[in-house]
Amino acid sequence: MTARTIGVFDSGFGGLTVLRELLPLIPGAHYLYLGDTARLPYGSKSQATIARYAVESARFLQSRGAGHLVIACNTASALALDDIRSAVSVPVTGVIEPGAHSAWAALAQPGAQPPPAARPQDSIPSNSRQVLVLATQATVSSHAYHRACSRLGLRAVEKACPLLVPLVEEGWIDHPVTRQVIRIYLTEAIGEGSPDAVLLGCTHYPLIKHAIQAGLRALGHSIPVIDSAHSTAFDVARAMGVCLLGASCKPAPSVTFACYATDSVEKFARLGSQFLGQPIPHVELLDLGG
Repeated sequence: MTARTIGVFDSGFGGLTVLRELLPLIPGAHYLYLGDTARLPYGSKSQATIARYAVESARFLQSRGAGHLVIACNTASALALDDIRSAVSVPVTGVIEPGAHSAWAALAQPGAQPPPAARPQDSIPSNSRQVLVLATQATVSSHAYHRACSRLGLRAVEKACPLLVPLVEEGWIDHPVTRQVIRIYLTEAIGEGSPDAVLLGCTHYPLIKHAIQAGLRALGHSIPVIDSAHSTAFDVARAMGVCLLGASCKPAPSVTFACYATDSVEKFARLGSQFLGQPIPHVELLDLGG
């Protein structure tokens, strides 16, 4: 087992945006990406089933030598992170806490320190900075971002955007329909209060970050848009002792990756290349059972 072998897990393709952010950061790293495409979507399943699926995938990645696991799935991070950490013997990073911390850092005064302890929601002043979390229905229903932001003294408004994932997977990244859907969701969400930042709570959404920023500007809001995939990758690199000064957008030296999918490796390679931003030359079919 080596600390430079990093396992990245998602129920499907979205976690490849986390892998894309990781590739430039850690020299000499070998990544193992597992997309449990045969059993998605996780959001329609019970917490017990999600935990079982996620633990099986985490154990597989550890068995293949992963010395650090990245749960690049918001649903699994929200509902199964404790189960995963109990089931494996290597460090585990989810996507929710890094995103919330990046939102706090974007809004904090210079030199400020995060709150030292968890804060219940009812102790947060009504004039605290507000974060609009755009996510899937399953992630919103878990209120995981709400809790993570509350611990940092932030007020979170969570908005489910169920049409965005299929639009992204259709490849309609810069399509008029996608832009209109984004504007409708933003208009509905901002009607509940003017946010100070937007947090992308789904790993599909980095592909439409520019469209979301454009939608905000059209509504008169020039505010930070936080990419939780980017935040998670930087948290993993820092945890592994990597200096991030001068990080580039090109793969770090001697970086390699291998991909596993539990269904349709041809579709995974074709669609996954859009999320990763480069071709995926080979995908190995993996059977994790029912």
